[in-house]
Order: sequence, then structure tokens, then C-alpha cells
Amino acid sequence: MSWFEKLSAVEALEDAPLDPELVREFERAAPRVAGRPIRFSTPTFKAYSSCDLEGCGKNSFPAFSVTAGGCALMCDHCQAKILEPMIPATSPETLERKVREMIATQELQGFLLSGGSTRRNEIRYERYYPVIERLKRDHPGLKVAIHSALLDAPRARSMADAGVDTAMMDVIGAQETIREVYHLERAVDDFESTLAALCATPMEVVPHIVIGLHYGRILGEPAALDIVSRQRIHSLVLVVIMPFYAKPGTFATPSTTDVGRIFIETRTRIAERQVLLGCARPPGMHRRVTDAYAVMAGLDGIAFPADGALGVAHAIGRPAAQEHACCSMKAGRTIKLHPRVEMKL
Repeated sequence: MSWFEKLSAVEALEDAPLDPELVREFERAAPRVAGRPIRFSTPTFKAYSSCDLEGCGKNSFPAFSVTAGGCALMCDHCQAKILEPMIPATSPETLERKVREMIATQELQGFLLSGGSTRRNEIRYERYYPVIERLKRDHPGLKVAIHSALLDAPRARSMADAGVDTAMMDVIGAQETIREVYHLERAVDDFESTLAALCATPMEVVPHIVIGLHYGRILGEPAALDIVSRQRIHSLVLVVIMPFYAKPGTFATPSTTDVGRIFIETRTRIAERQVLLGCARPPGMHRRVTDAYAVMAGLDGIAFPADGALGVAHAIGRPAAQEHACCSMKAGRTIKLHPRVEMKL
């Protein structure tokens, strides 16, 4: 039975506009996919429900914003809305108090530290580093991830010295996108030099590439993959532009076929590292198809998977597990997901 025929038995994809040629292309690469485990991540950044997976315990792996909802850049694709679900921690004292409370009462396993950028796409975390050092000293198993934004080598070393486990950053491959979408006067080289500085530390470095970042067009993604492939990264996270965060009429939604082809190129180019599909991507049927393509392309993890993703994994022979953590790092409870009756009869 072909993969396309197998997908027709996954109820959540019953009316999905799957691209038959793309599915055949995925199937031709089946030897590198079949049997490869996939991780479904369900952190507490936002509410989540699915027919296939259980919800995550509240605040087992939360995200904190050091700027609350504020951001100086106000990029066209985000408008700072991605910060809204995060827990405000605008002072080191607030962060330490909230984290210690959650460790004591909610079995917190780790957290993500993020925030809005300055006009130079920088986030000044330095005053939080003593807090991270104390938390890591008192709770050695605590996992800490940071959205680094742009920085230089000394600041990357300071981040690592504080005990940060995982550093994440967006990699942009087109100068037009940096200028027009981010409203930023920085060069593509600044993104590569930041990635190189992070990779020179002991931290696990997890760059992100936003598919369709240039108003829904595929533009800088191949160059971003070039940058990532030259560095010693731990893993790569792909996300898909979400036009409903933007001003009406400014962004198109990339087609699921275009997204799927980026998955294929990424899996080929970044063959020896983990490639993950992150939180941000369009909802509804687009998300169901995107997630199905991610499973078939051999991506190693999906955050907040859509209904049907688990069924696709079982259909093509990929072992699956659920983790209550950020997709960029392993922390928290792991649940093996065994095949069950979930297809149409």
C-alpha cells in the first residue's frame, strides 16, 4: 500500500488537500524516515488540546518575557503578539520568585527566557544571569533555554557561564527581509556571526528558520540553510509564518506544498542533526497538512502537533513519544505513544 493510500485512512486527513506528487517524493525517501523516532512536544506556552495527545500539566515548562509584552522592533510578522502568552518577568527578583514557586508547587522542570528586542535586535539578559546561576546551583536538573537575539562572542560566553543550557535565535538569509519585515539595519552576516558565537560555547544551539518570513514568499530560506549548515548546531527548528499576527493584507500564507519542499531540502541539508517543527504555524487544515508533511519528511519533532500527525507516524512506521517541554530541548515527562485504533474502518 502506498503512503498516499495509507494517509486516506487517517480520519483527521479525510478532506486534506494533500499533494500526491509531494507525498510520492516523501515516500521515495522512505529508507531515511521509516523507523526514525519522532517527538511530539507539548509545553505550557499556550493551551493545547488534541484527539491524540493528552494536555500538558500547567507550568511544567513555561516561557517568561523579560519585557512583558513590549518590543521596540514590532516586526511586521509578529507585532509583539508572540510575547502575550508568556509570563511577565520584568525584574530578576520577579523571575526568581516565580520560578522557585513553580518548582515547589508545580514540578517545574525548566523554562524559556525570552523578551522583546531593542531596535538593534538585541535582548539584554545580563542582570538575569545571577538568578540563573542561583537557580542552577540549587536545582541542578533545571533546564534553561533563552532566545538570544543578536549578540557578540563575549555576551555568548557570559550566557553560557551563567548556566544556560540551550540558546535559540532566528536565522534570516535575505537582506530585504531584515530591512523590510524586521525594520532592522543589520546585515545577514550579523546573524551568521551570532550563530557562530553561540556555537563556540558549550550551550546547545538551536537556530530557527521562519518559512515564508518575507510576506509569505520563499526568499531567504535557502541562504539561511547555508548559514546553519556551516555551524556546529545542536538542532534546527522550522516554523511557518502566521499571517494573523500581522497587519491585514500584508502577508500571504505559504502553500503547504512550498512548506513541504522546504522540509525535504532541510532534511537533506541537515541530515545528521535533529530538525524540528516549532510552535508557530498557521492553524486549521493548513496545520494538519503541514504536520503530516513534517512526519513524512523525517523531521524529528513537532510542537503542539495537529490531529492526524500521530496517525501519520503510525501509518509510515515511525515510533512516537510525547514530551512536556519546549521542542528545542529535552526536559520533563516523556510518554511513549503506542499505535491504537485511530483510523477509519
